[in-house]
Amino acid sequence: MSLTTIDEASKIATAPRAASREELPVLDLGPLLRGESLDALAKQLRHACETTGFFYVANHGVPQKVVDDAFAATKRYFDLSEEKRLEMKLDDRFRRGFMPYGINQHPGFAPDLKESYEYALDLPLTDPDVERGLPLHGPNRWPADMPWLREAAEAYFNATMELGKHLLRLFAVSLGVEEGFFLQYLKKPMVQTRLFHYPPQPVARDAEFGVAPHSDYGMITLLTQDPIGGLELRKRDGEWVAAPYIEGTFVVNLGDMFKVWTNDMYVSNLHRVVNRTGRERYSIPTFFNLDYDAPVACLPGCQSAERPPKYKPIKSGDYLVSRFTTVQKLGTSVN
Repeated sequence: MSLTTIDEASKIATAPRAASREELPVLDLGPLLRGESLDALAKQLRHACETTGFFYVANHGVPQKVVDDAFAATKRYFDLSEEKRLEMKLDDRFRRGFMPYGINQHPGFAPDLKESYEYALDLPLTDPDVERGLPLHGPNRWPADMPWLREAAEAYFNATMELGKHLLRLFAVSLGVEEGFFLQYLKKPMVQTRLFHYPPQPVARDAEFGVAPHSDYGMITLLTQDPIGGLELRKRDGEWVAAPYIEGTFVVNLGDMFKVWTNDMYVSNLHRVVNRTGRERYSIPTFFNLDYDAPVACLPGCQSAERPPKYKPIKSGDYLVSRFTTVQKLGTSVN
């Protein structure tokens, strides 16, 4: 991100307008879940990915109780004392556990005004990929005296894992490849969920955010936010707009890896979080990525003699780790 972009993005005292349904469409996933034709839905998805890189999904198949239970457990957890939460502080090896305020920081900005509990695909220490030290592979960490946290969080993870698989089928159709193309790379997907808590931010100050402007690194992000809202994204013309809370939906956004698959046809957008409400805010994103060794390369329908591939093929995990490493040299952010 250039200094000019940072300067423009940091002016947050005035809340942006809410995005229109044309700018942030709501896609009805009913046809996808019912096994009907995906042509019309894939066309809507493609338009959203070529314009803003963000959209909502409704009728997505995730039970509302699963979402409600996850938010209730998130609030209950962050209502505990910080001393209690620090008992499960994020470990450096597997990146599971509690991340306190002040650790996550994007280059050019103050530390994010948020804290989180992080977990991912749960793999035992005896798993071959864990034993060989494959980055970000390992077991989750759960407080032994909080079974309610693990139960709600794992149910949410499993439900969003299924939603992610459904969406990858739709992405494949939108890009002219076989419907199951991406699903072949989901043996041990690098999927991570984070339970986020944002404190009240009574005065929005330049360069200080709940989450500073950034783009996600991987494939797609599936987000549920509470009615407080606070998610904002930058359109391709530079205007910032709010992604308001819509009951019963997930917000879906592209990660940077899609530009490799699509030769910059599907491009992620900068987004940020600002909590201007003076109230506690909670959100739960699932970062959905493929297997570490999944080969990421420009798809046939996204290249031609006049438009050759811009990016070299790379393994999914190598791409993610390279992004983590680059950003950690500049700041301390991991997404």
